[in-house]
Amino acid sequence: MTIQFSTKIFAQTDLNNPKQLKASLSTLLAQSSDCLVLAYSKADLDALTAGKSKSGLLVELDRLLGGSVTHANLVGDLDIQSASTCVIRAEKSWASSGIKIKRLLLVSLGDIVSASARSLTSYSKIARAALKQLSGGSIQSALWFIPSFALGHRAEFMAEEVRLTIQYAGDQAYRFGVRQPAMKFKAKDKADTFAHLVFAGNEACAKELKAAVPEGAAMVEGMNLAKDLGNLPPNICTPTYLGKAAQGLSKKTGLKVEVLGRKQIEALGMGSFLSVAQGSDTPPQFIVMRHLGGKVGEAPIVLVGKGITFDTGGISLKPGEAMDEMKYDMCGAASVIGTMYASALMKLKKNVIGVIPTCENMPSGQATRPGDIVKSMSGQTIEILNTDAEGRLILCDALTYVERFKPKAVIDVATLTGACIIALGHVHSGVFSDDEGLVNALTKAGHASLDTVWRLPLDAAYHEQLKSNFADVANIGGRPAGSVTAACFLSRFTEKYKWAHLDIAGTAWKSGAAKGSTGRPVPLLVNYLLEQK
Repeated sequence: MTIQFSTKIFAQTDLNNPKQLKASLSTLLAQSSDCLVLAYSKADLDALTAGKSKSGLLVELDRLLGGSVTHANLVGDLDIQSASTCVIRAEKSWASSGIKIKRLLLVSLGDIVSASARSLTSYSKIARAALKQLSGGSIQSALWFIPSFALGHRAEFMAEEVRLTIQYAGDQAYRFGVRQPAMKFKAKDKADTFAHLVFAGNEACAKELKAAVPEGAAMVEGMNLAKDLGNLPPNICTPTYLGKAAQGLSKKTGLKVEVLGRKQIEALGMGSFLSVAQGSDTPPQFIVMRHLGGKVGEAPIVLVGKGITFDTGGISLKPGEAMDEMKYDMCGAASVIGTMYASALMKLKKNVIGVIPTCENMPSGQATRPGDIVKSMSGQTIEILNTDAEGRLILCDALTYVERFKPKAVIDVATLTGACIIALGHVHSGVFSDDEGLVNALTKAGHASLDTVWRLPLDAAYHEQLKSNFADVANIGGRPAGSVTAACFLSRFTEKYKWAHLDIAGTAWKSGAAKGSTGRPVPLLVNYLLEQK
């Protein structure tokens, strides 16, 4: 199911203005909707409980709803704990009062009285709790009144809240196979009826709201695409499939897409990339996607995604346990394709280029061996000590290729190392860069989307582990600091521009009962792009 998002603006409606409160609530309650979503604070509940107050959100709601809120409180349905929810269903008496909503969903903000006292982390719990109540039942659409959550009209914070809410709603609505008819299967759970979330606000926040909703909706479409590509089986989602998927987007959007085949890759001198591909019968592809929404000649932001559509480890064969999850070794590529799609959908006024080297890493008589030496596009020779350290081998040639774009910044995205999972678990993606401005921008974007990163070092001392007696560099540096030495390897090919490396090995997918692609770091990348001037 694909959820729809839209906006509705009400003149003068402001739940934070005591003088307008009653009129504002009356306006909202008169809307034809399956559910109206409002938030209340501890102060609101205290005022209702006191029974003597003449104002307050819950007090005025109670008056308009003929005592329904008081009844809900008396039976214990209202709670001050943050993110607790209460659903009040329409009574026959409501209609005579001009009330058209079928349900009222009240969500507790906890003991919070101002926007400055709240973080996006706390808001995320509130949003998730409300969205959970909206799904799984008979509710098809809901009206979500923004100022009641934002507790003020801070434009930046409100936009972040809106995009985050849409992100979570998209996550909740996602079902694998919806966009791939050939992949449909008998779902374990019934389809959700909830299909339309309307973000309501007043004229004071109309501009921000009307911008943030389509941005969030585009991001969800990008995430859905990234999830689909990651979740598809490796016999379908091959390098050729990725190339065709990218070309398909050019027909739907203004994206310009070029797909290079083996002969063109050879002509470019990408010996490192081809060394990984040579063990597979499936041909490699080199995908270049261009979104040219900025000024002519403006330096682009370049995203590079690792696209190993299946990783056996090559001759350095991986253990059999959980090897099926190695279809997710192309999630870096999927996230770049998803981000490019989102950029095109929101008509981002920036130049963004996505570059995806993609192939399989397979064992065969033609496969690269440990001890082989290959020549990269940069001219540097690489001693391959472990064929399972293949991601860096395809990325290094891509990172050399992007020099031609004279980029403003380059960010590569890769499920690169198991060592990053050991270091950061499944919470943060690792970020590596010597550019403070780029690190700060990515960190800020991570906080705004809760698709967070954690900086890891790139000290020169770690390069010592990559020394080779026979080539310019070895492709591994041993077990110590494995994620760091992998990033150090890549840094050797990025000296001509600002660069950051995102290791998403711990965040790109989930295992176990919740197995599936997460769509990360599409939210991070989209928020980063939105903030660039």
